[in-house]
Amino acid sequence: MEGGGRANTSTTALRFAGVGKRFASGTVAVTGIDLALRPGELVAVVGPSGCGKSTLLRLAAGLSRPSDGTVEVAPGGVGYVFQDATLLPWRSVARNIGLPAELRKLPRAERERRVAEAVELVGLHGFERHLPRMLSGGMRMRVSLARALLLDPDLLLFDEPFGALDELTRERLNDELLRLHAARRFTGLFVTHSVAEAVFLSTRVVVMSARPGRVVLDLPVRFDRPRTPELRFTPEFTALTAHVSAHLRGDERRRIPNP
Repeated sequence: MEGGGRANTSTTALRFAGVGKRFASGTVAVTGIDLALRPGELVAVVGPSGCGKSTLLRLAAGLSRPSDGTVEVAPGGVGYVFQDATLLPWRSVARNIGLPAELRKLPRAERERRVAEAVELVGLHGFERHLPRMLSGGMRMRVSLARALLLDPDLLLFDEPFGALDELTRERLNDELLRLHAARRFTGLFVTHSVAEAVFLSTRVVVMSARPGRVVLDLPVRFDRPRTPELRFTPEFTALTAHVSAHLRGDERRRIPNP
């Protein structure tokens, strides 16, 4: 199947098979990517700047096509959460959230029902009429999450959505994202520069090499769910974070033999 196609399987939500991407400039962003996500997994990807993390998201979303290999996406719809909240400044919270339903031309009653449900889901009740400029950075990102969830996609792609937020807000939104994942059971591919964020959120952490990006570690994260904020302060969490960081830096001395 060519890149951006749909997989006819119920056991794989997203699959990269031998994927490479070369741009017209000659730059090779990623090469030899073999990665599969099962339905309901939340997989985090970390790697140095320029290693092709965002390229993987664009390939998964069908916004770009691979130069080599195939990308397969199971039926069910795809949502995308960008680094910036990308809200329309002249539209209210409710109207920003409802935009995908408008573009899909859903009946007005159905749009309003979905918007109300999404607003409650992300904790924005009472802010429906606010404009983006009236919101904090964290609240704007909640609007972005609600918009991505509006049509109930099976696959959600996250491109460092919390990277510009302060640490406390970021941790709170990490907690919220885990709650949303438990409620909706979507499959998620989450790109981040934060190793701690990757370990806290994910069922697996994937580490990529410097460009051209390759997968150098695909590590299950076996902490129980639901995860509490206190997990971040446990020795087990610290050790696993150090292990992933060691792979990211190529430091074999800090790696745990069987994490």
